[in-house]
Amino acid sequence: MPGGGLKSDTNIKLPLAFILYALAALVVSQAILFFSSDILAMGQFRIPDIWMGAHFLLLGYAVMIAMGAMYQLVPVAFLTSIWSQKFGYVQFLITATGVTIFAIMLGVMPENALYGGIIAIIGILMFIFQMAKTIIKQEKKSILTYFVIGAISCFFLTIIAGFMLAWNLSVGGIGNHGGILSSHIVLGVSGWFTLLIFGFSYKLVPMFSLSHGYSMKWAKPAFITYIIGLAVVISSFWITDELVQQVGWLLLLAGFFFFILNIKEILDKRLKKKLDKPFSFSLVAIMNGLGVHVLAFLFSLSGITESAVWGWLIFLYVMGWIIFSILGYLYKIVPFLWWTHKYSDKIGKEKVPTLKEMINEKHAVILFTMFVISLVGLTGSGLLYIGALVLFFQGLLALTSLLYALSIIRVLYM
Repeated sequence: MPGGGLKSDTNIKLPLAFILYALAALVVSQAILFFSSDILAMGQFRIPDIWMGAHFLLLGYAVMIAMGAMYQLVPVAFLTSIWSQKFGYVQFLITATGVTIFAIMLGVMPENALYGGIIAIIGILMFIFQMAKTIIKQEKKSILTYFVIGAISCFFLTIIAGFMLAWNLSVGGIGNHGGILSSHIVLGVSGWFTLLIFGFSYKLVPMFSLSHGYSMKWAKPAFITYIIGLAVVISSFWITDELVQQVGWLLLLAGFFFFILNIKEILDKRLKKKLDKPFSFSLVAIMNGLGVHVLAFLFSLSGITESAVWGWLIFLYVMGWIIFSILGYLYKIVPFLWWTHKYSDKIGKEKVPTLKEMINEKHAVILFTMFVISLVGLTGSGLLYIGALVLFFQGLLALTSLLYALSIIRVLYM
């Protein structure tokens, strides 16, 4: 599977619409969590304000970025055009409206969040339909196809579980709320996001490292093991069996490790010896993800069930693996897309900036260092229940998110 490029026939306005909304949602989510830092310091995560911040982060930022990226990357990776770009713009408007209303209602009137959730679900189902119609046109299926199909399937199940949770808040009557909540979290963060990052890393890592001649021998074991692990862990929430859950976490850890073996082989075959800083940050995120999988397995073996500990572990997984991966990749993807859109046809005709000039490496190092310091400090102070430090590090994270968003937007003015 060669690295290739990112150029596709998708109008750049479509992925950029998702990306710009997502950047705004990232800043809003961190601001909400900053003003709720006293709640975070107590290790309380099942609170309306935290729900609002978390859903702006996961639905508003991570999901919208994933959707925008897929509108650009799916045609490149699958060698087929998006089914309908006009449909994509409508889907964006509906999804953005639904996510915004849903997240706000979770914070101010959770009993009515169902109505915003319905709008968001309609938008998400439209996206799934769009991707299904696009992927089905692919002539030759690859392992990346199965990662994306697995991710989208988990996304669909995540939405069903989320709707059931919202129904319980608004109407009630659906049993085993805890099992539904745990399934919702695992399907969303470990299913949808992780499988999607796995899949597109097989496209992006070779491209950003200029790697050739590598094999994909670990991709299939990674996919199969991780999928089975997801099924086993989720089943343990419903049959409440500790041994089953331990086996599930071990399988997830093994699947993640197989993925890392493949990434290592790809990097060993690279021609680019000095990797760009934003891309290196995404590689750091992979090690963060492995670390959290190790901790989850060890916690399950040790019988640790304290909700605050698992809450911070989920936070560490979301920020250290999922969000950090997206932050690193996005810092490379947006300049590439904008340069290709604005300057690729002008080469040889007039002076144009180089792609390297559009990425400020010094700023990237500062921003990503601040992200790491914020995450480590916030997690440590949260576990120790030190309110003043939680406030400080969450404030630093909010500030860093704002500066990051501005640095991405700055590219669009070059």
